[in-house]
Amino acid sequence: MSYQLYYSSGACSMAVHIVLEELGAPTRLMPLRIHDGDTSKPGYLAINPKGRVPALAIPGEAGVLTELPAILTFLAESHDKPALLPPTALQRGRVQEWLAWLAGWMHGTGYGLIWRPHRFSADPDDAPALREQGLKVVAQANQDVTERLAQPGPWALGDQYSVVDPFLLVLFRWGSLVGLDMSEHTAWIEHTRCMLQRPAVNRVLEREEVTIPL
Repeated sequence: MSYQLYYSSGACSMAVHIVLEELGAPTRLMPLRIHDGDTSKPGYLAINPKGRVPALAIPGEAGVLTELPAILTFLAESHDKPALLPPTALQRGRVQEWLAWLAGWMHGTGYGLIWRPHRFSADPDDAPALREQGLKVVAQANQDVTERLAQPGPWALGDQYSVVDPFLLVLFRWGSLVGLDMSEHTAWIEHTRCMLQRPAVNRVLEREEVTIPL
């Protein structure tokens, strides 16, 4: 019995892929190509009507689990070793604080405006202004991430590696993809370098054929 991960190379689903690899959890990988419209095809919509990745099929469960924060939290809570959630309630709250902000604001709003302006306006003429606003949102969020990562410790939670860190790796890469200058984000660069020292991360990057510019 194994999980099935529906993912697209380099998408936010890569964070789940990394966590599964860190946990050593038996997983069947189900690759999709967002740019080819795979997530909008009837076969996938029958599995996940939201038409997005990631989606995680769990042994014994009839329906897939969706939404990145939910999947990351479920995996971390379902596997004791390695510990990918901190031991205290407050620190677990910090994990949810990070995930909610990264997924809802930075990803959903910022990158949504850049890559999916049609979700915010039905008028195609609005797209350039929406993309420009998205870049402003992401640029400010990048600065906020960098300031938080400048606190002691190599990870989002300081000395505790957690499910937040793979998501930050994805978002660091996306900054370069949309043309933002990531070289000024020194603390985030150091975080990324620490991520690239982890064998599980490198296995996933190789498997998804993804590179991280530094």
